[in-house]
This record gives sequence, structure tokens and C-alpha cells, in this order.
Amino acid sequence: MYLSSISVPCPGVFYSTSARDGTLFRIRIPGGIVTTGQFRIVADLAEKFGAGYVNITNRANLQIREVRTQITSEVLHLLQDIGLASPTPGVDHLRNIMGSPTAGIDSEELIDTRSLIRKLDHYISSHAELAPLSPKFSIAIDGGGALKVCDRPNDIILTAVELGTQIYFHLKLNLGESFTNTSILLQPQECIDVVGAIAKVYLQHSAIKKENVTPYRKSPKIRLFEVLHNLGIERFLQEVESHLSYPLLRLPHSLGGLEIASSHPHLTRYLHLGVHPQRQQELSYIGVVLPLGKLETWQIQGLADIAQGYGSGTLRLTPWLNLLLTDIPQQYIHEVKSKIENLNLHWSATKIYSALVACAGSTGCASSATDTKNHALKLAEYLDQRVSLNQPVNIHFTGCPKSCAQHNNSDITLLGVSEDKYQVHVGDSDHESKFGRVLYQAVHFPQLPPLIEKILQVYIAKRLTRHESLREFANRHSIAQLQRMVEEGGEV
Repeated sequence: MYLSSISVPCPGVFYSTSARDGTLFRIRIPGGIVTTGQFRIVADLAEKFGAGYVNITNRANLQIREVRTQITSEVLHLLQDIGLASPTPGVDHLRNIMGSPTAGIDSEELIDTRSLIRKLDHYISSHAELAPLSPKFSIAIDGGGALKVCDRPNDIILTAVELGTQIYFHLKLNLGESFTNTSILLQPQECIDVVGAIAKVYLQHSAIKKENVTPYRKSPKIRLFEVLHNLGIERFLQEVESHLSYPLLRLPHSLGGLEIASSHPHLTRYLHLGVHPQRQQELSYIGVVLPLGKLETWQIQGLADIAQGYGSGTLRLTPWLNLLLTDIPQQYIHEVKSKIENLNLHWSATKIYSALVACAGSTGCASSATDTKNHALKLAEYLDQRVSLNQPVNIHFTGCPKSCAQHNNSDITLLGVSEDKYQVHVGDSDHESKFGRVLYQAVHFPQLPPLIEKILQVYIAKRLTRHESLREFANRHSIAQLQRMVEEGGEV
């Protein structure tokens, strides 16, 4: 039942993808919502075939690493039977549909997207003709609530907006380095038709011209943004419209500048951590921190017990490598928090571990220059005893420029450049680096924890307000000013 991994380089259930530490086995979880029964079965598989742990990825997949035993056909059929594998193996490589983890429980959302995500996933998984699409073909659906996913990198982004008394989905398309605002509004019932039409046009123009095939090209599959560049946006949309039985609705010209993104996009990434009231009275959800997105199988079983005993029997995985326990009655909050602590986990957004991200690192990936995961955990252990934060600080370890674990900017990015050296980046990207401005070059890891501690202490002491993020703080200063403050602690 396994399919060849030669033509499809991305991991999936039906594709055996090799890594330095064994085989990768990735399970798509549309919208990130998984039942306790599904969660327990994944834990059993990690115990039997892997190394006894599971990772949550930045698309809210579940990933089992270090698989050294052949996954049997019986296991693959079991995953299909319980809804964790596509009924059409040929499309299993397409990326997981991303949705807000708080869909249906967020009092600020405009529309509950869970049903739409399920229907769209069914459409994709039952259309074998979509198999030739690039494995990087990706979709996000945002219900317009407090916890947004519309700022996450995806080929297609549908974001709920309210115009008058009507809820629409606003269509954005990825152009590679930026997004195009198509000014197109879709009624909820039109979304699947339009995504299907986009996929058809994409496939019709997906042949790669010989002059564009380079030895360094990562995938033989053309990306959607390349088709958009080749055809032009207007012609692409005209061809999409030709596959529909109705015209696409354009945003009124007077609202052409409609801005959907949150006014505090940095903070919304971590709104899910801690205890929060749901739109349903007397119920709350708890965002649980999973250090580097890793869960051992006994922790998975313990979280499933909590979700089954106190909640509604489901768990919600997030693109920020954490998860939510939902539908917890108020009177059990204290009890559930105690049980989370018994699993060696916590829920505080202000601990260093809460916004710490690392790629697989040199132990799992041949492209990585450094052992990012172990270094990240050592850094967090060091800082946890020395620095008190009042808001999350996103520290991102990446072992190479591909930046697999996190595509958006962080407060601090640590880029591995040799076996135990890191380049330290802060703040927003500039024209020289996508990771932010370079603050220090090639820092040996033993010197890194005290250096990051000093950066954090300067930030805490000199920020404008308690709500200013480290990224905003860094952006207000030149590199020379930041270095002077860190190294001398003097006034600028």
C-alpha cells in the first residue's frame, strides 16, 4: 500500500520518507481536531513503530519519528477506517487544511469553520485527479475570531469578513514573497467550488518549462505562486471563473483596502495558552504548552483521559505546536490544571518554553548544521531559572535557512551556521535576511544562553511599555544601539 517517495518528497501516511533518525510518518489532522480515540491509537503506533513520542507540526499534523519497522497494510487500513488517512492514498501528500483551533468556541469569531474544513478535506481526499498537485499545496480557513491563522503561510487563505449583515470569505493567494488581495468575496457555500476551480486551473498550467528546471529546484512540482506569476492574477482568476456557474463577487471599490489581519498579530499566536472562557456559558478551554511540540505516549494517554473525563472527548492541535483541552466546566478547572501538571506539562504563556520553536536539528535532518532541539531545551532550562516574562517571547532555532519549523518572523531567531555556532537575528526581516537583522555572528552555543539572557534583561528594562514585544523593541533601535545596550547596559 506504500507509494513511492521518489516523486513526492513530503511525508505522509502512505509515503515512507527517510530522515537521519529513521522514517517519518506524518498524519494529517484537518483543522487540528482529533478525538481521544484517534489520539490514543496514534500513541499506540508511536510506541509500537517509533521511539515512544509524537510531534505536533506547524500545520497541526501529528508526526511519528524514528520509525524503524515497516508500517503494515493493516495499520494503514485502520487509519483510513478511523478517519486519519485519506481514502485516496494518491492525495495524502497534500498539506493539512489549517483552521483556527478555537473554531466554534470563540466568542469573537464570525463563523464556525469546522464544517467547511471537513467538507473541503472530503472534497480533496476523494478527488484522485488532484494527486499531481504540488505537496506544498496548502489552504487556511480563518473564521475571523481572536485566534487567527490568516497570517500563516498558505497558498490559499480564506478569511471570514462581515459586510452588512452577511458573512463572506475573503480570498487571498500566495505570490511567493507576498500575498495578493484578490478583492473576491465568497459566500460560505461557494468556497469548495472555488477551491476546486483554483486547483483545476493550477493543474492545467502545472507543467514546468525546461528552462525553469534547475539542479537546485527542491521539487519537480510547480507551485501555485509560479502559475500565478506566469499567467498573471487577472487571467488566472478569469480561468477560475470559467469553471464556475456563477460570477465571482468582487469587493466594492470603496472597501478595496479592507484589512483583515489582527492589529496585534504577534500576540494572537499565543492567545490560546492558559484558561479562557468559551462562547458556551460555564465552559472554558485550556491551552497546554508542549515543549517543542513533543509529547511522549504516556502524556498523550493522560491528555486523552482528561479530554474524555472532563471535556467533550476531543483535543485541538495548534499551528504553534501546542494543544487545547476544550469544553471544561468551570468547577473542574482547578482539578484539570492539577492533572496537566502531573503530566509534566503547563499552560502559562509567559514561560520561555511557551513560544520556543526548533526544527528537527542535526540528529534528525541532514540539512541542519546544529543540534537545534537539544540546544533549545538547554537554553530554555537556563533562562527559566533566570528571566521572568510578562508576555511570550518567540525564540526560533533553525538549523538551516529553509526554516522548516517556523516560516514567519520571530522575536529572536538563532540560525545554525556550523556545528555549534549560531547567528543571532532580532526583529523584522530586512533586505539582507529573512530572519530579521543580524545582531551577532557565529556565537558558540556555550556563550549563547548568557547572551540571550542579557538581551532579554535589556528588553525588559528598556521597553516602552509592558505590552511592547521584543520584536517591536528591537525594531526601534539600530543594531549598534542594541549591541551597546546588551554589552554595556548603558543608556542610548
